[in-house]
Amino acid sequence: MKNFIEEFKAFAMKGNVVDLAVAVVIGGAFSKIVSALVDNIITPLVGMLMGGVDFTGLKFEVGDASFTYGNFIQSIFDFLIVAFVIFIAIKALNKIQKEKEEKEDKTPEPSEEVKLLTEIRDSLKK
Repeated sequence: MKNFIEEFKAFAMKGNVVDLAVAVVIGGAFSKIVSALVDNIITPLVGMLMGGVDFTGLKFEVGDASFTYGNFIQSIFDFLIVAFVIFIAIKALNKIQKEKEEKEDKTPEPSEEVKLLTEIRDSLKK
């Protein structure tokens, strides 16, 4: 039993497991932000542009059964909006990261004096 506990402890403390746990927690928090953005800003804007279209009322009935296919269509529509918002956010973050890396990678061009001194040094070595 002691060996089992030590093995579990080693597994649980591996970097991948801890990183995954952090990612899940942050993902949950980010999900709330994205949902709030989509529910409170993006969807009302899209609704205004589309004339307040709401698919949830679409349904058909066969006997006593009611098939509310409008909820399914609305869920797909909501998913596409969320996916698009996340795509735009990730694209913006990647652009910022790329610009930051390019700025860090650029080494300043040596001044004319440094170039001249380098040439003199190199010619003296010959």
